[in-house]
Amino acid sequence: MTKLSVNINKIATLRNARGGNVPDLLQVAKDIQQFGGQGITIHPRPDERHIRYQDARDLKPIVYTEYNIEGNPQHNFIDLVLECKPTQVTLVPDAIGAITSSAGWDTISHKAYLTEVVQEFQRNDIRVSIFVDPILKMIEGAKEVGTDRIELYTEAFAHQYGLGNKDGILPYIEASNLANDLGLGINAGHDLSLDNIQFFKQNIPNLLEVSIGHALISESIYLGLENVVNMYLNKLK
Repeated sequence: MTKLSVNINKIATLRNARGGNVPDLLQVAKDIQQFGGQGITIHPRPDERHIRYQDARDLKPIVYTEYNIEGNPQHNFIDLVLECKPTQVTLVPDAIGAITSSAGWDTISHKAYLTEVVQEFQRNDIRVSIFVDPILKMIEGAKEVGTDRIELYTEAFAHQYGLGNKDGILPYIEASNLANDLGLGINAGHDLSLDNIQFFKQNIPNLLEVSIGHALISESIYLGLENVVNMYLNKLK
């Protein structure tokens, strides 16, 4: 079964909009796990506009499933991850001020830097995943830097699926087949939703984990958080 890791950035965005502690980020993380969620994902950014660095620290004793911290491995981020020691760190090449992630790593151009960062996290017993587009040479590059897993950037698939073009899955199948051949674990995320997650899961061999935030939290406004978490779990079986 593919694990569901819930990204709770949007909960932090809502909290920060009014100040104070409503909704309570830590309680939501507890609830998601109680509802069956198999992981909690956060993506702190340098401006802390949603998840704050202190949130990452506060969540450490709360998350008893898998704890995944995403972000661009700049110095402050690296220090935070080494302090929190999550289950997994996902390296994402975010530009400063970006609204959301918009591309995977160029694992060839950034080989030396990524290799150094990956090794530092692995020395501290933290599993490493690298955010990549479904481009074969970038998958091969990810293998070269020594990462444990890749996270397939799924925006292009989700867009094509929404247009009714199911062939948008084909580059992801090819990429996942290569990753499996290379011995890389496969995660996925970005714009996955209740509408497209089952189709994606059924077509990607050995999909280990999906990280879903924006769609899941939005769907929960209408359907309820506990219900939506379980709807995803059923579709991922």
